[in-house]
Amino acid sequence: MKLYHGTNLSIDAIDLDRCRKWKDFGKGFYTTELPEQAEKMAKRVARIYGGDPVVHVYEFDESALSDPDLHVRVFDSVPNEAWARFVMNNRNKDYAGTDCNSDAKYDIVVGPIADDDMAVLFRQFENELITLEMLVSGMTYKKLTNQYSFHTPRACRLLQKDSEVWL
Repeated sequence: MKLYHGTNLSIDAIDLDRCRKWKDFGKGFYTTELPEQAEKMAKRVARIYGGDPVVHVYEFDESALSDPDLHVRVFDSVPNEAWARFVMNNRNKDYAGTDCNSDAKYDIVVGPIADDDMAVLFRQFENELITLEMLVSGMTYKKLTNQYSFHTPRACRLLQKDSEVWL
């Protein structure tokens, strides 16, 4: 399958040390099956940090998601309670529990993206302004996107760069 990564610079080799912490699934290299989603991200990153938007295209053998030697977590394509808690925990700098990926216990995580609207819902839930049921209900009507995140060098080696498209 093809996976896409939108950014503002050319990438010769994936460097996990350059990846930001506190992302949806923890510190890692994020890709998507949706080229338009990667294009949008590339333009956003270039607008914020400068440079020119570029989409990197990778080949990924999705049978690796079933490899018993890899630790993989795959969420449903529709946001649910387990996904919401996992994302909130990964984004929370003070969370010290086990239901997150701050320690890169998962080589690969797959699931929906928490967009800015969902971040507002998360804050409302954390501030006890809405219930968990209201949080999940609010997420149900969002436009779905997806992400495949790679958190270990071993997982990143499964991505074979195909090309890059400057926008």
